[in-house]
Amino acid sequence: MKKYILALDEGTTSARSVLFDDSANVCGTSQKEFVQYFPTPGWVEHDAEEIWNTQLESIYEVISSSNITAYDIAAIGIANQRETTVIWNRKTGKPVYKAIVWQDRRTSGICDALKAKGYSEIVKEKTGLVIDAYFSATKIKWILDHVENAQQLAINNELAFGTIDSWLIWKLTGGKVHATDFSNASRTMLFNINTLKWDEELLNELNIPASILPEVKNTSSLFGYTDMKIFGVKIPVTSAAGDQQAALFGHRCFETGMAKNTYGTGCFMLMNTGRKKVSSASGLLTTIAWKIDDSVEYALEGSVFIGGAAIQWMRDGLQLLSSSAESSIAALKVADNGGVVVVPAFTGLGAPYWDMYARGAIFGLSLGTTANHLIRATLESIAYQTYDVINAMEKDSSIGLHQLRVDGGACENNFLMQFQSDILNVIVARPAMREATALGAAYLAGLAVGFFNKEKILSHNNNDNVFSPEMNENERDQLLNQWHKAIERAKGWDS
Repeated sequence: MKKYILALDEGTTSARSVLFDDSANVCGTSQKEFVQYFPTPGWVEHDAEEIWNTQLESIYEVISSSNITAYDIAAIGIANQRETTVIWNRKTGKPVYKAIVWQDRRTSGICDALKAKGYSEIVKEKTGLVIDAYFSATKIKWILDHVENAQQLAINNELAFGTIDSWLIWKLTGGKVHATDFSNASRTMLFNINTLKWDEELLNELNIPASILPEVKNTSSLFGYTDMKIFGVKIPVTSAAGDQQAALFGHRCFETGMAKNTYGTGCFMLMNTGRKKVSSASGLLTTIAWKIDDSVEYALEGSVFIGGAAIQWMRDGLQLLSSSAESSIAALKVADNGGVVVVPAFTGLGAPYWDMYARGAIFGLSLGTTANHLIRATLESIAYQTYDVINAMEKDSSIGLHQLRVDGGACENNFLMQFQSDILNVIVARPAMREATALGAAYLAGLAVGFFNKEKILSHNNNDNVFSPEMNENERDQLLNQWHKAIERAKGWDS
């Protein structure tokens, strides 16, 4: 009987389920959006119960529409939005507060206090991260400090913390397993990537009881089995990975120096640095890519907070577009950006700047500026931010990039991909298989049950399009100088 791997791709705006066969073909997919909550400026929340329900609905739908049964699923793999924080009651299984999303900035003050106490270098050395509201640690502290009786319940071992992978594993196993993997743990700002353990000093400083933390397991390993009540059969859950690490694996970036960029809500670049932890002097993050068997592999990462969300802003906020797909056509209606530069720092700037107080800005407007100039400049801003991160990666790792592998919704935009190649002066490779994140989760899950092996994975190679640089050096330098001038003026606006 033919078997399949079910990948759960739980993102920032939707829960997806993707079914793969043993040739890594997509045999079925289902996607369900969930509500974004913005209770006050700078705050972003999700309903964790809604995430679980939409994920479960998508699983049922993909099984039904693919004409298979749960018995045909060899294993389940999870890729998830990272850093987003859920704390739930172990007895009731109910969250004590809405999930605080990675984009949320409410804990900037807690971060400033940590910096003032001299923790910047300590955090960087222990976790590979910078102190920022982006990560889970200060979100946990906020919930424990602001939800009535939460701190005492945590001390009494009645609460459980998890990133979304842990929450889904808990729900899938009927509350039997409270676990995460090394890639997700390394994004909490509480996990020591040197000792590979939760860090007592950081937990004590933030007043977070260790008892609420999940067990950390290998990225590709048996986490547990699904509860019989869900599918009528026990299915092994055999991988969990942060979505960006899953995409790195899905792109088969197994060799040192290979890199990918996911153009989602934000842009996330990861470069595999192998078994070597590369400490960044450029504001990048040192993170765990995955742990398989006894081998931990690391990556350098740069996060751009606003990527594809900038296109959505043009569509929904400015109403310059009726669909995101129109942006490529609009950008090509003008010869250049008309001197306009857009800095989409709507939630601050990520790597390599890490400015929580930067805000969005538009420079170079004139009476000749049209909607198409604004659209083109906004698309260009995504490529410029990617350039800044890749440039920092090359400096930190002393590795020159020759190719960037891409995925995510915005990589469908041909104008953006060509401009990205031009501004980076490297080849941009876009695979026909766009499901890099889900594919990575499936590969990792399949490895654990013998469904896939490394040799078979490496044989899956099918680029849809390769974009090669066409821009001359003078034009490239002029555009980058203009961009960096605009960045300097947008910094610290809300401080």
